[in-house]
Amino acid sequence: MNYQETLDYLFAALPMFSKLGESAYKKDLTNTILLCDAIGNPQQKFKTIHVAGTNGKGSTSHMLAAILQTAGYKTGLYTSPHLKDFRERIKINGQVCEEDFVVDFTSRIQPLIKTIEPSFFEITVAMAFDYFAKHSVDIAIIEVGLGGRLDSTNIIVPELSIITNIGWDHMNLLGNSLELIAAEKAGIIKQNIPVVIGETIPESKPIFEAKALELNAPIHWASEQRWVSDFENIGHLLQVTIAENSTDQRHQYQLDLPGYYQTKNLLTVLSAVAVLQELGWKIDYPTIQKALADSKKINGLHGRWEIVQEHPLLVLDVGHNEDGIKQIVAQLELVAKAQVHIIIGMVKDKEIDKVLNLLPKNAQYYFTKAQIPRALDQHILLEKAAAYDLHGTSYEDVNVAIQSAKDHAKKDDLILVCGSVFVIGEVH
Repeated sequence: MNYQETLDYLFAALPMFSKLGESAYKKDLTNTILLCDAIGNPQQKFKTIHVAGTNGKGSTSHMLAAILQTAGYKTGLYTSPHLKDFRERIKINGQVCEEDFVVDFTSRIQPLIKTIEPSFFEITVAMAFDYFAKHSVDIAIIEVGLGGRLDSTNIIVPELSIITNIGWDHMNLLGNSLELIAAEKAGIIKQNIPVVIGETIPESKPIFEAKALELNAPIHWASEQRWVSDFENIGHLLQVTIAENSTDQRHQYQLDLPGYYQTKNLLTVLSAVAVLQELGWKIDYPTIQKALADSKKINGLHGRWEIVQEHPLLVLDVGHNEDGIKQIVAQLELVAKAQVHIIIGMVKDKEIDKVLNLLPKNAQYYFTKAQIPRALDQHILLEKAAAYDLHGTSYEDVNVAIQSAKDHAKKDDLILVCGSVFVIGEVH
């Protein structure tokens, strides 16, 4: 098989959560253990950092990878899902893995695929571990796919575990309370391994404390160590001043990820770096500053308040659950624009009513859908939105919706595309 044939095989032959939803989710680690065992347990051959959370884990992973790479370490990065190219999931020092590797790996494990029938995600996790081991990375940032305890990535013993936050998402799989969701994500906490907790809420804090105590895992609360004393957008950069709680010292950072919600991820990243420094990783302040100013450029992170056009301002954001939409709405309030045009598409298994209830009623809406089976029909979304006094038109394709918004927008307006990672991935 060539590369395209290999991708077609992987997408067609294996259950893919992004397309199918719950039916593709494997609720144990058996297949991942079998796959990795068959290829020599590559995950044991390099150091890792494990990142879980409802929102922010992608941005946090990319910023950390940029910092470690800028500090001179050969750094792997595994994230999901991809937006445009499957190989975005597996990178070393910001470069995606080679097409030939994807072909070769798939060919090698094809007999095992037929025997154990793994999911798409289980295959990609094993593929990433194999790639990082073959290239002898110094460290790899491994982003959890879903949850934590039963996620395919949870066969690693990392240098550091990170849980960015807890919010409402995937309740059909993780539990219908914040305590249950927190317990699933706390499943990445390991014996004697330090853990950084980003944002805390009353429901999640006791869960994390109890798990860390049980496993003798040193716990670091990012929001209690530092705070944001000032921030402002300068062009397409976010300038943030961070104060240290213990010393009240101030440090300034410029992020090339300009969404205000990145300030929360920044606090998590800085706590993680402090732990890594204690563990002996050599990372200094100028390195952190340089990496954060270039993290998008270094690792190609897209869809996080990503400005792709001016006049009118066109922004892409992968925010799609209740907490993600809250952050987007807060960002909209910081951006003074004459009229806001919102292009939104969602998948069927999200908390659609909660999201619609948060969206501004004074925006013009363009309802659309991604071209995947899980996508909610745009006409149904339009009907549901009307109950929340959100009005607009429906479109079969996101790019048609964008063109319509451009046709209706004045130069001082803002056009936002959001609601689903897969909608953002289809933007031309």
